[in-house]
Amino acid sequence: MPVLTVKMAKGRTIEQKQQFVEALTREAVKSLNVEAEWVTVIFDEYDRENWASNGQLHSIKFGKGFGKNAVE
Repeated sequence: MPVLTVKMAKGRTIEQKQQFVEALTREAVKSLNVEAEWVTVIFDEYDRENWASNGQLHSIKFGKGFGKNAVE
């Protein structure tokens, strides 16, 4: 019974999350040889002001965007 925890910044849409959990579940079924019903995905979402890397808060580094849009 795999439990997958995804940690990411807040801001993704329900549609994006749904597409992502479908992909994660498909891969877990294939790679781990389990039933789809056994796969659980939990999102831990954080405000960018509570996440930092390389000594800089993501709220400053990326602003309000997320994903590729934030860095392009």
